[in-house]
Amino acid sequence: MNNIEIEPLEILYQDTYIVAINKPSGLLVHKSPIDKHETRFALQELRNQIGMYVYPVHRLDKPTSGVLLFALSKEIAQRLSEAFRNNEIHKEYIAVVRGYVDEKGMIDHPLKQMLDSKAEKERGITKEEQEASTTYKCLAKIELPYAVSRYPVARYSLVKLKPQTGRKHQLRRHMKHIHHHMIGDTKHGRGEHNKLFREKFACNRLLLHAKNISFKHPVTDTCINIDAKIDKTMCQLFKSFGWDSVE
Repeated sequence: MNNIEIEPLEILYQDTYIVAINKPSGLLVHKSPIDKHETRFALQELRNQIGMYVYPVHRLDKPTSGVLLFALSKEIAQRLSEAFRNNEIHKEYIAVVRGYVDEKGMIDHPLKQMLDSKAEKERGITKEEQEASTTYKCLAKIELPYAVSRYPVARYSLVKLKPQTGRKHQLRRHMKHIHHHMIGDTKHGRGEHNKLFREKFACNRLLLHAKNISFKHPVTDTCINIDAKIDKTMCQLFKSFGWDSVE
């Protein structure tokens, strides 16, 4: 029998109506047909940890870390879900990408809907293009003395990303679209850069972190602003790059 102790989830905010955690990279939000063999889920672990039923109102991809918001009742979940649909909840991410990005910009590029299972196709869901936009800002840059592909050195940027829409893998796909693939992205990224970070920096995760979420509380109408710190892997990497003071 497996008796490995699981570290408690970091709770960033909790009141009578909502709770937010700092989801670790590699943890699924809930059961998914994409990863049928996974046994750990943020949803169930949080329920067990606080002894209350929780309702997901959005999701983060399995390899993405950061702020994940839950409701403590169906009614509040519905209100928050509606706020997400109306773009009244604002999210901010940080990511490491290949190349030197522009100082700032907007990616306005439609994305085809990504289907999770055959069942979705059977229900008539199609891969239609959906409007998608993301703003970005360059926070820092670095050049590393490693040859990658046909280049003698490797260049990377730390970027702040703000999705204006909520499409699946939107940030990863948008950065790929402008040829600044995210590091550690095994689906939309570049293998040679992922390999460099694994071998030189022992970094085996997607370098995408949901740093902040802000919104009006669904009951009290007060402004809620929740920050999530980066994990040890990203923290050590940023320090080695001289990015530890970058916000």
